[in-house]
Parts: sequence; C-alpha cells; structure tokens
Amino acid sequence: MACPVRAQCTGSTERPRSLALLPSQSPHEIQLRNRRDRHIPQGKHRYAIRTGTEATLSQAVRTCGLRRSRYRGLARTHVQHVLTAMARNLIRLADWFDTTPTTPRRDSNFRTLCTNTGLITP
Repeated sequence: MACPVRAQCTGSTERPRSLALLPSQSPHEIQLRNRRDRHIPQGKHRYAIRTGTEATLSQAVRTCGLRRSRYRGLARTHVQHVLTAMARNLIRLADWFDTTPTTPRRDSNFRTLCTNTGLITP
C-alpha cells in the first residue's frame, strides 16, 4: 500500500527519500581532536587496537588475497572466507614458533670497537 503523504517527503515516484546527515563539527576539527586524543592513555589504547586490526586486515589482503573471491554465490564465498581465516591463523602460528631471526643482526658500535681493539674475539 502506498503512503498517502509521500509527496510531502520526496518528489520521486520510485525511489525512497534519502537524507544526508552532516557532522556537527568540521572534518578538520574532528581530525585534530583524534590526533590530540592519541597522546592520552585511553587514546593510546584505542589507537593500538585499531592499528592491530588494520595490520591484520592488511596482512590478510597481501598474503591470502582477501579482497578477491574465487567463487560466485554467498555459500562458496563464505567457505573461502573461513578457509582464509584458518590459513591466516596457521601462518601466524608458524611465525610464532619460528625463532630464527628474519634478518641477520649487525654488531653494535661498541662490539665493533671492542673487536677492533682486541678486547674481545669475534
């Protein structure tokens, strides 16, 4: 059943009414407030959570191709997402159990000085 007062809400005969809700503050003021909040303890904690979440998503996109679905249909796409999450967890476990450093560590300036002067042997 059609709304009897539709003409008072919208001029379109087919599409519903749409509203644009603007923020009460300018985007610049919101950005300044968010940057300021990062320096207080609650803001640091909140930002750390956000950083971890964004890093996890970025890692899943880079390593497992999270943004592309190989399949059509909701059920198959859901299976792909579950398998992608499982793969990410296995990759994280493998990284956690791997204790070898990824890059060779260089000697500190103090160790280099001691080695060159003969105080310690390499």
